[in-house]
Amino acid sequence: MHGASIPPRGIYEVSQILTAPTRLEITLGNVMNILSSFVQMRHGAMVVQDADGKLEIALTAGDEAPELDWRRVIPQAVADQIFVTKQPLVVHDVSKSAMFRPDLQTAWSGTAVPVTFIGVPIEAEDKILGTLSIDRDGAANIRCDEDVRFLTMVAKLVGRTIRLHRMLGTDRQQLEEEARAEKSLGEKESRPTRHSPARIDGIIGESAALKQVLETVAIVAKTNSTVLLRGESGTGKEFFAQAIHKLSPRSKKAFVKLNCAALPESVLESELFGHEKGAFTGAVSQRAGRFELANGGTLLLDEIGEISPAFQAKLLRVLQEGELERVGGTRTLTVDVRLICATNKDLETAVVNGEFRADLYYRINVVPIMLPPLRERPGDIARLAKAFLDRFNRENHRELAFAQSALELISQCRFPGNVRELENCVRRTATLARSNMIAPSDFACQKGQCFSSLLWKGRDGSNCCTGSALCGRSRTPVESPLGEGHGGPSEGDLVPENPRDPNDPAWAAGMRVIDRARLIEAMQKAGWVQAKAARILGLTPRQVGYALRRHGIEVKKF
Repeated sequence: MHGASIPPRGIYEVSQILTAPTRLEITLGNVMNILSSFVQMRHGAMVVQDADGKLEIALTAGDEAPELDWRRVIPQAVADQIFVTKQPLVVHDVSKSAMFRPDLQTAWSGTAVPVTFIGVPIEAEDKILGTLSIDRDGAANIRCDEDVRFLTMVAKLVGRTIRLHRMLGTDRQQLEEEARAEKSLGEKESRPTRHSPARIDGIIGESAALKQVLETVAIVAKTNSTVLLRGESGTGKEFFAQAIHKLSPRSKKAFVKLNCAALPESVLESELFGHEKGAFTGAVSQRAGRFELANGGTLLLDEIGEISPAFQAKLLRVLQEGELERVGGTRTLTVDVRLICATNKDLETAVVNGEFRADLYYRINVVPIMLPPLRERPGDIARLAKAFLDRFNRENHRELAFAQSALELISQCRFPGNVRELENCVRRTATLARSNMIAPSDFACQKGQCFSSLLWKGRDGSNCCTGSALCGRSRTPVESPLGEGHGGPSEGDLVPENPRDPNDPAWAAGMRVIDRARLIEAMQKAGWVQAKAARILGLTPRQVGYALRRHGIEVKKF
C-alpha cells in the first residue's frame, strides 16, 4: 500500500464481516485474517480489554498464527503507550526502540531487514477499548501514512462493533433475568377485573388518565390481539407491554423484547428470525431468533416505526402467516406469538409519506393504546417523585425527603421527557441536595440550569415549566390580552382530577386564578366562543368549560 490510496474494497469487506451476526471473537478473528489482503504485514495482533481494564480478547494473524502469542507482536509497553496517548504509534525500525528490545530475539529472529511496527487504538464513544497492530519488513524511510489511515478506519469500525455486541449481551442478560423472575412470580399474579384496574409494578399514579389506560390494559390482556402502544418518549411503553403479558394467559411463557432502532437491518433480521449454520461468514452454529424464543409468549417490538421499508415487507409476512425461515434456511417454522408494538412516531404521516407500509400499519394497529404524557396527569407527579426518591435512598443509603413546597414546585413542570425526565430530575436534585430536606432552591430550574424549555419550546407557545418561579431559562411571564396582572395560568395548575369536586386542590387553585369577572370579560371579547376565550386567558377550551360550569355562567348563543 505504499504510496497508494486506501482500498475501498478493503473497508467494504471489513464492514461486511463486522455486520455479520456471530460471536464477537469469531467476527474479530475474521477481520484479522483478511487484513493481509489489503496491507503488507508479517504479523498482526488485536487486543481488547473489558470495562475493568482486564484482557478480554487477544487475536493474532500471520505465518505462525494461532500459535503466535500476541505479546510477541505488540509488547505490553507498546500497548500501554497507545492506550495512554490514544494516538497511532509507528516505529520504523523496532531494533532501535527500547520498547521492543526484550522481544527481538523471539519475534523477529533471523530478519535481515528492518522491521516496521504500526499500532492504532480501537475506540468507541471516546473510550479506548483495545489496540490493532501489524509489523512488516521494510526500509526505515518508507512512509506509512496510508497504512495508518487504513488501520485507523478498521479500528473505528471494530470499536463500534464491540460496543454493539456488549449492548446486545447486556440486553440478553436482562432478558434471561426477567424470564426467570416472571416464571417464579407468574403464579402469584392476580387477575384484574374490568371495574378494578390492574396494579402494575413500576407504574405509579391515581390520575383519571392513567386509570383509564390500566382498565384498557386489563381488558386487552385477556385476548391475543396485537397491541400498538403509542405515546411520547418516557411514558412507560415497555412497562405497559410487560403488564399486558403478565395479565395474559401467556404469562407463564417468555416475554421477549427488541429495540428495532438499535440494530442495523442485517443484524435485525438475524435477531428476529434466527440463522442457520453457515448462513454467512462466522455463522458457526444454528441460532433461534426472537420470534422462536417468544413462541407461546409475547414479543415486544419497540420503535417499530424506525425499521426500513425493505424489512417491513419481511416482517409483514411473518405477522400475516405466522411462518418464517431462518436466515440461510429453507425449512418453514410456525410460531405462535402475541405481538406488542411500541412507537413514539407519527405512523399515519409516515404512511402518507411512503416511509411506512400501509398494510403493515393496519396489521399492527389492531388495538391502539395511547399512553398519556405526564403533563396530562399532574396529580401523579408528586407520587412518582416520592417513589423515585425512596429508590434513590435505598440505593445510596440516604434519608432524603421533599419539603411540601418542593413537591408543589415540581408538580407544575410539564416534563417534556415525561416520567424518565422526572426520575432524572429527582436523582439529580437528590445527588446535589445540601441537606436531608429537599427545598425548592435545590432544583436545577431554580439555578438557571434546566434546559427542558428548549425541548418544549414551539409545541404550543408555552414554557415547559409554569410560573415565573420556575425554569431559569423561561422566567418572562406571558403578557395577557386582558391587561396587566392577567397572565394566563398553566394547564398543570388548572386541570383537576375531578372537575366537579370543589375540594380538589387543582380545582381550587384554578378558581383562585380565574375569577368570574375575568371569565365573563374574556367570553365577551371572544363573542362567547370558548376556544377564543381560552386563547385570551392562556387556558384550554376544556378548562374554560370547567370554569363556566363552576361559576354557573350560561353561555350565550347568537
